[in-house]
Amino acid sequence: MRQKSIYIEVGPEVSDAIASGGAVVALESSIISHGMPYPKNLETAREVEDVVRAAGAVPATIAVMNGRFTVGLSAAELEVLAKSTNVLKASRRDLGFAFARKLTAATTVATTMIGAAWAGIRIFATGGTGGVHRGVEQTMDVSADLQELARTPVAIVSAGVKSILDIPRTLEYLETMGVPVLGFETDEFPAFFTRESGSKVAHRVESAADAATIMAAHWDSGLGGGVLLANPIPAESAMDPEYIEGIITRATRDAEDAGILGKEITPYLLARIVELTDGKSLEANIALVKNNARVAAEVALNCPPVD
Repeated sequence: MRQKSIYIEVGPEVSDAIASGGAVVALESSIISHGMPYPKNLETAREVEDVVRAAGAVPATIAVMNGRFTVGLSAAELEVLAKSTNVLKASRRDLGFAFARKLTAATTVATTMIGAAWAGIRIFATGGTGGVHRGVEQTMDVSADLQELARTPVAIVSAGVKSILDIPRTLEYLETMGVPVLGFETDEFPAFFTRESGSKVAHRVESAADAATIMAAHWDSGLGGGVLLANPIPAESAMDPEYIEGIITRATRDAEDAGILGKEITPYLLARIVELTDGKSLEANIALVKNNARVAAEVALNCPPVD
């Protein structure tokens, strides 16, 4: 079997931080290439990295560049990803293809977890994870993010799962797969654009240090897999639950009418929701990503380095 080291390159700043036992936070790249229009995507990517640095950690934005995981994109690489219009959105199933064809690809939550784990990074900040889609009885659409959480030892800090999903079923799936779901200063699982979902988290944590202690115990004991730290959107940026649910219902109906399926459904819905909310959902999305980056950096500062 060929060594996976030929399929990964770690940037100098990130490599130095890992080698010295410093705090590093992984960041995904699909939000850059498929989540926002240019130049807002590039501005947001830079701002999120700045949030991580301001909190005392090193950001490691991850993508596949020319057939290799690149952990810690340079400023030039960030710009290439933000401006390109034909970037592959790569989940686990797409990695071999991207490696072999020497493609440039944006990483989803699942593939960012893989790249982070290969590099030795434990903490990853994103907006919201994937999950069980609404209408799963007909579509069998379950995000690969959930399987990755069950198998890869990386903790995700997110504003719950995207509110376009079936949250109760997503939490049931995570329980079945043995994934710890922690609420950051909350008993209720957040719903991306809103702070409440009507579903409870398994366990509440009161601080970044508290979360890091639980994560360390989970990994040190050999339980394996990842941890989901659900961090609610800041109150001042949260959207009205009834309003956003009505928007999601309309966007979902529009997707069905347009025949949108598979991995195209999430970017379509998020873009449509931005249109229907006159950009307010995009503002909320950016606010929650920055908040997650800050909390992730605080967790990383309290988390012991990978053995």
